[in-house]
Amino acid sequence: MAKHRLLAIHAHPDDESSKGAATMAKYAAEGNEVMVLTCTGGERGDILNPAMNKPGVLENISAIRKEEMARAIAAIGAKHAWLGYVDSGLPEGDPLPPLPEGSFALADTDEIVAKVVAVIREFRPHVIITYDENGGYPHPDHLKVHEVSMLAWERAGDEQYRPELGPAWKPLKLYYTHGFIRQRMEMFHNLLLEQGRPSPYTDILERWKANKADVMARVTTQVHVAEYFDQRDEALRAHATQIDPAGTFFATPVDVQQRLWPTEEFELAATRVTTSIPEDDLFAGIEA
Repeated sequence: MAKHRLLAIHAHPDDESSKGAATMAKYAAEGNEVMVLTCTGGERGDILNPAMNKPGVLENISAIRKEEMARAIAAIGAKHAWLGYVDSGLPEGDPLPPLPEGSFALADTDEIVAKVVAVIREFRPHVIITYDENGGYPHPDHLKVHEVSMLAWERAGDEQYRPELGPAWKPLKLYYTHGFIRQRMEMFHNLLLEQGRPSPYTDILERWKANKADVMARVTTQVHVAEYFDQRDEALRAHATQIDPAGTFFATPVDVQQRLWPTEEFELAATRVTTSIPEDDLFAGIEA
């Protein structure tokens, strides 16, 4: 029997691999039950890997991203479920164009919450991982994931709420995943410059200059997962349309990452158990 159950709610295929994949791999390897719930199919995602920008890929992007997701989940060692909504895309321009009709971000919130609650009541997670109020970054689908996750956290354990969705279940802890840490990227960026090598972190660090928020000040929980970085990278590479092997994810060798920054970062956003901050375990305070 599994020790604990962990549910990670994500907007698109590949989000699970760039945000907490090593942590999920660790818990799965230790005998816990881990599930990823992906809300959309990523149908409107751009092809971000130049090697995949070839005939037939964009035309079949929906099927390809499902295949990529299956490979990533296998690398992590988790279970997986699709919520079944259509990617909203990332609107660009000034003014921003309206979101496409029928997309996830425009879907009825109560309808989505009911579907998430049904998953929670069936899987019965002790811990839920989702995005913060900024969505990690302000993609409309990420913002929607935050909204519905917080409502589902409250309603899943309410016996009066939609009893036809299954017996009520109260998850015990809810975390925001913080997959992109400025201090971590600065460390790796400076190391590359010291070695006289070009840094792919330059552009993102420039964009962060305008944002004074310090995500590390919000982090409550750092999980040591260095030995699972290879599984994380395998999951990332599985999303070949989205992950450029010459990009930032692979700019710093795994052994250097393991030595200099061996953790993944989370923020305890809600809890129904007593725990002590800072933590190094998402299941801290939860009895087996």
